[in-house]
Amino acid sequence: MYIGKKDVAMHRRTFIQTLPLAAAGSAASVQSKAAGLGQRVPAQTTDQPKFQPTGAERFIRPDVHTGDRPSGASFATRSPALGLNGAAGTAHPLATQTAIAMLKRGGSAVDAAVAANAVLGFVEPVSSGLGGDCFAFVWDPKAAKLMGMAGSGRSPRSLSMATVRSRAVNGHIPAFGAISVSTPGALDGWWTLHQRYGKLKWAELFEPAIAACEAGDPVPQIIGYYLKRNLQEFHRYSEMIEETANAFKTYAPGGAMPNEYDVRRNPDLARTYRTIAEGGRDVFYDGPIARTIDAYFKRIGGWLSAEDLREQHAEWVEPLVTKYRGVDVYGMPANTQGLATLQMLNMLENFDLREFGFQSPHSLHVQVEAKRLAFEDRARYYADPHFAKIPIEWLNSKEYAKERAKLIRLDRIREHVYPGEAPNHGDTTYFTTADKDGMMVSMIQSNFRGMGSGLVADGLGFMFQDRGQLFSLKDGHANIYAPGKRPFQTIIPGFASKDGVPWIAFGVLGGDMQPQGQTQIVVNRVDYGLDVQAAADSPRWHHEGSSQTMGEDRPGLGPRGLLHLEAGVPAETQKALAGLGWPMGESDGGFGRYECIELLKQGADNIYAAGSEMRADAVALAY
Repeated sequence: MYIGKKDVAMHRRTFIQTLPLAAAGSAASVQSKAAGLGQRVPAQTTDQPKFQPTGAERFIRPDVHTGDRPSGASFATRSPALGLNGAAGTAHPLATQTAIAMLKRGGSAVDAAVAANAVLGFVEPVSSGLGGDCFAFVWDPKAAKLMGMAGSGRSPRSLSMATVRSRAVNGHIPAFGAISVSTPGALDGWWTLHQRYGKLKWAELFEPAIAACEAGDPVPQIIGYYLKRNLQEFHRYSEMIEETANAFKTYAPGGAMPNEYDVRRNPDLARTYRTIAEGGRDVFYDGPIARTIDAYFKRIGGWLSAEDLREQHAEWVEPLVTKYRGVDVYGMPANTQGLATLQMLNMLENFDLREFGFQSPHSLHVQVEAKRLAFEDRARYYADPHFAKIPIEWLNSKEYAKERAKLIRLDRIREHVYPGEAPNHGDTTYFTTADKDGMMVSMIQSNFRGMGSGLVADGLGFMFQDRGQLFSLKDGHANIYAPGKRPFQTIIPGFASKDGVPWIAFGVLGGDMQPQGQTQIVVNRVDYGLDVQAAADSPRWHHEGSSQTMGEDRPGLGPRGLLHLEAGVPAETQKALAGLGWPMGESDGGFGRYECIELLKQGADNIYAAGSEMRADAVALAY
């Protein structure tokens, strides 16, 4: 791990600029050869030239930090975007512009979110698309209430446990191929949101996405990096995938791997979107698209069927909530990990993080320990509530959190952590929008791991998710596989309010990083007073490893797991945490990607502030 030399008082982060990988088979720099696919060379192992040649993976100068800002946090990359009429933040400029355009056209925040998501399905296929699921929080200004929508698909009805176990690898469902596919819930989620809160016509929401698919869009840095990595993984594991020709035809037409700044198009997805725009939800779930999907999975020997699609329906759910130092923080229930954020905050409320100090060893140490404890419960109890009885009230209680917090010591790491004993009675994209009427949407959508299963149905232009990988195959486990069951979900939107008034709609994508990232955002805002942008730019930690896993954890990490710190964490803090005994991993880019809209003022003038993520190709705008 590299410990950067920097002024601790300034808390500056190391500047990292991501450059494109070399095309497969081309000559690479010495540094790229040393790194290998998807790995990074520690900065201290080589002298960096003034400018890196094309093909080098990253530009790292540990002695160079961000420029000096005359106001705000010293490590902030920019100011929040401010506006009176609405705001949007997404992982891609075109999607953010689309959301703003829908708001200016008279659309609601839901219209803006759905239109932006459709665009993201084209420009950011590494994280989103029609083949995945989605979840959303909607602040309903008329009801003065937060609404939750779960658009989560179920496992195929015809896929038996015996078949799943026969295809298991090392006791787990594989990450690729038809065995990992669950029913796509995203489009049904969009329809469900629009039916209740949409103002524009359904077809209008797809016009920008169709135009973008046909006209094309340049591949940005971060999306391009992950797009190439995903395609290389599909090639590497092609023997696990029933067919990959459609995927490469869609995302690497003509056999050319997409490079940064190349213009990508997707005419198949444009046709699919046009069919959906004209025919609504049912053409996907009980019409021509459903028939194409059914025929495709029959052809390749998969299990997703027209019957599975017909039975797919999103649910309106009651959000979970806890009060953290006077702020109501909400979590998505259903089959997600939303409760983990609330459990972590409930434990952290027992410590004076402000007194510990921003980015101090004690502050980060107790946050990581709270994560370890919450994730043990996550692995044991979280599952589809239609199939398992989950002791949610007990897990989210302040009394339970206080008992768990007693297990955290400031002077040592707890060697072994276990889930609590319940009483007997008991890669993803995030985006957010807000409109002039006070509606705020916090929405997250994903194909799960990277682009998904590797499978693209004939002529449809989108990839199916591999969310089924997260089922457990352990007898008696709450999340054990069953036909027609929703798998455990990592994707969770975030939301917080103050005294019954909406405050922030936010999210941090990235698998198990999501509750960890959400907790860090809330701590940065509530305990340390950082604004909506500085809270994102603050360096993050990411802990991986748990004695009980939920499918995405790396095995063999030991009882303490592995703690990753971004280079911007003060050198003294990094040194102290290592001295305490935390096993340190490299800064591997797994720190999530965030967007947020804050309602700064409510009244005659609603003032919105929007912040976006410097770790992504993200843009937040307000007007």
